[in-house]
Amino acid sequence: MHIVRIGADATELRPAEEIGAKAANLARMAALGLSVPPAFVLPVKLCADIIAGHAHSTQHLRNGLKEGLAFLESATGKRYGDRRQPLLVSVRSGAARSMPGMLDTVLDVGCTPDAVHGLIRATGRPRLAWDCRRRFLESFGETVLGLDPAPFAARITELVDAEGATSDRELDGEALERLAAAEQALVEDRADSWLDDAVAQLEAAARAVYQSWMSERAQTYRKLQQLDDLEGTAVTVQAMVFGNGGLASGAGVAFSRDPSTGAPRAMIDLVLDAQGEDVVSGRRTPDTDDAIARALPAIRTELGIVLKRLEREFGDVQDVEFTVENGKLWMLQTRAAKRTPRAAVRIAIDLVHEGLISTDEALARLSGIDLGALVEISLVSAGAAAASGIGASGGIGVGRAAFDSEGAQRLAATGEPVILLRPDTSTADVAGFAVAAGIVTSVGARTSHAALVARQMGKPCVVGCGELKIEPGARQARLGAAALAEGDWITIEGDAGQIHLGRCETTERRPEAELAEIAAWQSQAGMRRGVSVSA
Repeated sequence: MHIVRIGADATELRPAEEIGAKAANLARMAALGLSVPPAFVLPVKLCADIIAGHAHSTQHLRNGLKEGLAFLESATGKRYGDRRQPLLVSVRSGAARSMPGMLDTVLDVGCTPDAVHGLIRATGRPRLAWDCRRRFLESFGETVLGLDPAPFAARITELVDAEGATSDRELDGEALERLAAAEQALVEDRADSWLDDAVAQLEAAARAVYQSWMSERAQTYRKLQQLDDLEGTAVTVQAMVFGNGGLASGAGVAFSRDPSTGAPRAMIDLVLDAQGEDVVSGRRTPDTDDAIARALPAIRTELGIVLKRLEREFGDVQDVEFTVENGKLWMLQTRAAKRTPRAAVRIAIDLVHEGLISTDEALARLSGIDLGALVEISLVSAGAAAASGIGASGGIGVGRAAFDSEGAQRLAATGEPVILLRPDTSTADVAGFAVAAGIVTSVGARTSHAALVARQMGKPCVVGCGELKIEPGARQARLGAAALAEGDWITIEGDAGQIHLGRCETTERRPEAELAEIAAWQSQAGMRRGVSVSA
C-alpha cells in the first residue's frame, strides 16, 4: 500500500479521490511554502477493506503506519513514544468532499507515560505534558473506545471546582497530572495494552477514524448532501504542534471572507492555550479580540496575508484551521468555505469583479441555489431581545423551541417550524439541524463544525449565548430572565445574534441589483452557447 508524504521537502500532490480533500489541500499549502507540520496519508481505498474486516487490511494498515512513522521521525528529528524527544501525532479523517465534523479525529496519539516524561525533559514544561496526556485519554476514550464523554467532563469540573479555578486552562501541571490519573481510571478496564503502547494507540486510532465513515451522523450528512457516491475517507497522520502551551499559543479557525454575509473581511476565531478540537467542537467560546491582540499581536496580520494568498491559489473563499505554537503560525487545513445562499451570491459577484473567477464559473457555483426564492428577511419593531449571543449564520428564524434532535423532529412532523436550542454545537445533531428553521447554542464559536453545517443548510444560527441554560431531560430552559418550555415560540436574528420571545413580525427584501447582474451573466452565457451551436 502506498502512503503519501506531506512535508517541506517531500510533498506529493495527489487527487482528492485518492487521499481526501483535506490531505490534498494540505499538500498544496506545503508546496506553496506555508508552514505545515509534516504528515503522511493512508489512502481512501483502504477504508472499505477496514470497514469490511478483510484479513489483508490489518497488515496493509500496519505496513503503512510503520512506513509513515519512519518518515515523520526523519522529518521532525523526534521518535514516536520516546522518553527523550517524543513525537506525538494527530489522526484525522478526510473524504474527497468536505464533511465538516462528521468524521472522527484523535489528537495527541503516542502520549504514553514515557512520552509524558520525554515532553517534560524536552520542553521543561510539565503542564504541557500532562495536558497532552489528559487530552489524549479524553480523545481516545470517546472516539476509539466509544465511552460516554460525561464522566470525563465531570472529572474536569470536580478538579476545577476543588482548585478554585474558573476553567481547566487555570490548572497547573500538578493538578493536570492528577486529572490524567483520574481519567485513566475511567478507561483502565478497557485499556488492554494501549495505555503504554504508542504503536497500539496509533493503529487503534487509525482504524477508528476509518470506521467513523459508517457513523450515524456521517451517513445522515451524506444522505442530506447527496454525497452517497463517495467511496470512503482517507486517514492523515500528522506531527502534533501544540496550541496548548500557554498564552503565546492557541488554536483557531479563520475564513477569508464572512461566510454568513459574504462581506470581504476575514473572520477569525482563536482560543488561546487550546488544541483544535476546543474550537471546532463548539465546546469553548473564543477569546476576545483584545485578549488575542495582547497575546499574539503579529498573528492576525500574518494570517490575513496567508488567507489572501490561499484565496488566489484556490480561487474561492477559504476556511482554514491553524495552530499557534509559541508565537509561530502553523496551517493545518484549508477548504472552500461553507456559506449561506446570500453570501454565495455576494461572494460570486465579488470574485468576478476581482478577476479571480469567470462569470461562467460563478454561475456554476450558484447553480444549486434557487435565486428566485432568495430574499433577505429582517425584523419589524421586535423590541428588546430576551438574550444575545454570537451571530454565526445570518437570517431570521421563527419557530417552536426544541431542546434535542428528537424533539425537533417530533415538532417538525406536526408541520410547525422549529428552533433547535442546544448546550453546544454537536454535529451529532445533524438530523435536528435538517428540520430546524434556526439553531441556538449556549457555547461555541462562529467557526465550529456545526455552525459551518448551519450555513451550508442556509439556517440562521446563534452561538455562545451564555444566557441560555438548558435543563437536560426536563424539556425546558432559561433564556435570560424568562422560562422557556418545549413548543414555545421564539424568534432568532442570526446576524445580530439576538433571541426574542414569541413570533416577531418580519419583512422581506430581494437583492435586486445582485440578481440583475447574475441575470445578465446568464443572458451572455446563453448568447455564447447560441453562437457556438450555430457555428
